[in-house]
Amino acid sequence: RPRHIPPNLATTPPTPPHRRIASHRMAAAAVASNGGAAPVPGRLASVYSEVQTSRIAHALPLPSVLRSHFTLADGPASTAAGSPDEIAKLFPCLYGQPSAAVVPSAEPVETKPLKIGVVLSGGQAPGGHNVICGIFDYLQERAKGSTMYGFKGGPAGVMKGKYVELTTDFVYPYRNQGGFDMICSGRDKIETPEQFQQAEDTVNRLDLDGLVVIGGDDSNTNACLLGEYFRGRNLKTRVIGCPKTIDGDLKCKEVPTSFGFDTACKIYSEMIGNVMTDARSTGKYYHFVRLMGRAASHITLECALQTHPNVALIGEEVAEKKETLKNVTDYITDVVCKRAELGYNYGVVLIPEGLIDFIPEIQKLIAELNEILAHDVVDEAGAWKSKLEPASRELFDFLPKTIQEQLLLERDPHGNVQVKTGKFVEPP
Repeated sequence: RPRHIPPNLATTPPTPPHRRIASHRMAAAAVASNGGAAPVPGRLASVYSEVQTSRIAHALPLPSVLRSHFTLADGPASTAAGSPDEIAKLFPCLYGQPSAAVVPSAEPVETKPLKIGVVLSGGQAPGGHNVICGIFDYLQERAKGSTMYGFKGGPAGVMKGKYVELTTDFVYPYRNQGGFDMICSGRDKIETPEQFQQAEDTVNRLDLDGLVVIGGDDSNTNACLLGEYFRGRNLKTRVIGCPKTIDGDLKCKEVPTSFGFDTACKIYSEMIGNVMTDARSTGKYYHFVRLMGRAASHITLECALQTHPNVALIGEEVAEKKETLKNVTDYITDVVCKRAELGYNYGVVLIPEGLIDFIPEIQKLIAELNEILAHDVVDEAGAWKSKLEPASRELFDFLPKTIQEQLLLERDPHGNVQVKTGKFVEPP
């Protein structure tokens, strides 16, 4: 991708270290008092390290079809991998749209100036800034005269109409840099009729042709609901979802993996490798490493392939084999005992953070608890336990008191139980 390097930044010498703090304070003050002036980025490329500067100058490779003239061609009607009838009912305006393919074109395709909004949603993932820069570069090179807006603080920025107009100078310091701080992210959802109306007012006021939502599974579901709403209201704004999740659980034939997964696994694997070296050095510790992955164990599996730990628990295998909590803990203790017999009293165990949700008996217990918490009062005397199935009650009583308390807490925004997997079994 050709670099858009502002002349004033390309020739600016590095700021001495003792002046960097003052420079950052000045930048923050400029942002705070920006008002109607040109937007000021929250980063200063002039204080970047040599590595950061080299990253900015690094040109990323593009697919061959994007290096020359191209156009879009309609393909077969889109469908769903599962429950197509239900999804068709939920999204009558969007379901069955033709799929699109980027194909080479002999001549340049005339593109009118566009107005595009972009929003970051959910946790940060490496590559988020480059998605924004890629859209910006396309508009600058192929749709001249276009305007791009970045909504601040996630979906809340769309609802509240908080945005910044992205310019060459503004996006420059964020090229090939990690983080989501260019426009910042958020975990708000556009759910209520009032919030959908607020989003409609914002896109109408800015006269947006498109809104790009960069987020994970929840964010893309919300983007689909927003796109259905816009289409039902005959708005010209089209909503595009860009899959972003380090968990690697948002994929399809066209998108083999989401951006962020590869970098996350490499960084985690480096840390696990350091822990393994520490375990060998001391020769007397077992390290339990809990990895990201609420509903999928892809990160745990990839890190295990890269580092070869002594134990790697894969949630999908636990669910497929219908293993119990006792089966899982027995497996770990058996490995520890067998290694001890060989004189190895150390090791590393990888555990996905959502492991307990894959254990069938735990799933059944949580489902029963959810039903009780929704309709009954949990009394201190424990009379509510009589409403549990015998097997579920036996399992609940087996768990440490701290885990019992966590199972009875309110669920997180995703409806998940927040349990510390590493403390799921009381040590002897």
